[in-house]
Amino acid sequence: MIPPADSLLKYDNPVLVSKNTDKKSPKARTLKVSPQQPAVTGPVPPPPKPKSISADTNKQQTEEILNAILPPREWMETNQLWVQQVSSTPCTRMDVVHLQEQLDLKLQQRQARETGICPVRRELYSQCFDELIRQVTINCAERGLLLLRVRDEIRMTIAAYQTLYESSVAFGMRKALQSEQGKSDMEKRISDLENEKRDLERQVNEQKAKCEAIEKRETERRQVEEKKHTEEIQFLKRTNQQLKAQLEGIIAPKK
Repeated sequence: MIPPADSLLKYDNPVLVSKNTDKKSPKARTLKVSPQQPAVTGPVPPPPKPKSISADTNKQQTEEILNAILPPREWMETNQLWVQQVSSTPCTRMDVVHLQEQLDLKLQQRQARETGICPVRRELYSQCFDELIRQVTINCAERGLLLLRVRDEIRMTIAAYQTLYESSVAFGMRKALQSEQGKSDMEKRISDLENEKRDLERQVNEQKAKCEAIEKRETERRQVEEKKHTEEIQFLKRTNQQLKAQLEGIIAPKK
């Protein structure tokens, strides 16, 4: 495993826990390994003065709270397990100023965007907020736990918005694919309807041509029949006149 990258959150120096692959849970600060001191043959120095029990208890509680809200980092390097815990050293005004400078420097180095959605900017500000929680927790554990609740609520809200954004993007993609598919189907239907329209227009033109031919043929036939009928009437009139004249010629001498 690659050692963790540099962070705005202040950590203690890494501690070698074990040389095998079995990880152990680092909970206490007693994980630090110190080299054995050589035996002293001279006069024994006086024992150190005992520290205040309440101060040690408060420090231990603070360390436990820090380890709970900001878990230690673990990584494997050359088959060795290393652990790096969050620093419990109180901060000063210069530490806060240095934190601000480091934040601005990292934002510039990693080319974080000033506006819009930027994972790099979000990560750096998250590290900065964790460092502020660490600094506040050392001075007041209750205030640090309250800031932890605020941080978790912000992360939960951002995760909800991210889920909503991803679902909306997926919904938009589905709608876009459906619209594209519907568009192709509609284009195919339009093409079919245009072909059908051309066929119907061709049939209409053919029927019109047939109708005009029939009308022309019927008109010619009617004209021929009218002419024939007129000729027959004229013939019958002439025949009638002849017969009438003959009949008058026969009747006239008898008078």
